[in-house]
Amino acid sequence: QVQLVESGGGLVQAGGSLRLSCAASGRTFRWYTLGWFRQAPGKEREFVAAINWSGDSIDYSDSVKGRFTISRDNAKNVTLQMNSLKAEDTAVYYCAAGRVAQFSISLGYEYWGQGTQVTVSS
Repeated sequence: QVQLVESGGGLVQAGGSLRLSCAASGRTFRWYTLGWFRQAPGKEREFVAAINWSGDSIDYSDSVKGRFTISRDNAKNVTLQMNSLKAEDTAVYYCAAGRVAQFSISLGYEYWGQGTQVTVSS
């Protein structure tokens, strides 16, 4: 059974940092793009960041660029370092894996985690 399991969410004050991790089991995602999406209450799921299989192509949404950093170990783990957090970063964060043509399009991702809550207090 293929699983992506996120961890590292929690409650943090504005300006603080959190590090999200996503561990894959059941198969290797070495050749897959790994991405992070988020969904706030009442809003649609949105792209946050993604990294291709070799790690040499990375993209971020404009809202997190310069504050978040995505990295991977190529096979089974991807992390999202989140700094200078803002109240508007509050959301459930999902990791995803897929052989995608465009990083920011969620439909291209085949596998999804269950999500981890990030709450930023102002």
